[in-house]
Amino acid sequence: MNISEDTFVSWAKGPGTTEADKCKNAETAIKKAIAADEKLSKMDVSVFAQGSYPSRTNVRLDSDVDICVRYNDAFFDTYPEGKTREDFGNVPGTLAFAQFKQYVGAALITYFDDDAVTPGNKAFDVHANSYRVDADVVPAFEYRWYTGRQNGNGSHQYHSGVAFLPDKGNRIVNYPDQTDANGTSRNNETGRHYKRVIRILKRLRNKMQEDRIQEANDIASFLIECLVWNCPVEAFQHDRYADDVRYVLAHTYNNTREDSTCSEWGEVNELKYLFRKSQPWTREQANAFLNAAWDYIGFK
Repeated sequence: MNISEDTFVSWAKGPGTTEADKCKNAETAIKKAIAADEKLSKMDVSVFAQGSYPSRTNVRLDSDVDICVRYNDAFFDTYPEGKTREDFGNVPGTLAFAQFKQYVGAALITYFDDDAVTPGNKAFDVHANSYRVDADVVPAFEYRWYTGRQNGNGSHQYHSGVAFLPDKGNRIVNYPDQTDANGTSRNNETGRHYKRVIRILKRLRNKMQEDRIQEANDIASFLIECLVWNCPVEAFQHDRYADDVRYVLAHTYNNTREDSTCSEWGEVNELKYLFRKSQPWTREQANAFLNAAWDYIGFK
């Protein structure tokens, strides 16, 4: 199959106004649900979108939104080897994460009704309707990764993120602020081609899935973003999107053939390694997708 430059131009575009409005409506509705709850409204809670929607790398058919509901008076923590929370003057929080998750679930069900909310292992799915898209609502605590260094004012330095405990499985940590900042910087640096290429590859994956290309199955949107992130700026300096895509696929395929050439690759936040055992994907899976994508486009 040969994909034209006109198709790449179309795929590079972000969601239309109507779909963007539906994403915003979903975010607004979740905020109202949390604010309306008697318990949560009295707590220090932040509600914000994370993932592809706020970064504008979402595409049609993938435009559900991830909404984080973060409790700010407790945090998960990691310390340098040999150190504990006592060494940093921290004390345990008084609210268990499981209890906070119950509060969030109850607030959503009260606001949207039982049939509009489905509890999941990691998040609550608030179903779409005529004016909003599907929303995955993730209860979370702040996460602090202490570096062992001190700031200029003497306070302990740490990387701040969000973390949550699935009903089954280990703690999951994300860094939405760092991901957004790095993605925005790279997008500006590349004349906005960075995010356009991400959208192209996401739509390419969707088309491959429609055509039942096995290697496109279970390829996460965030994995695609991170693969594109690990390309040099020169990948995005061509006049044609086809040439950007060719460079990105060649670079990422060649460097994911072996562990040694991508072992230091990071997520967009540059605080987590892209290919380690804790990730839900593998280097081999990514490499197979990239190879199939090259062939599917018809590159020689």
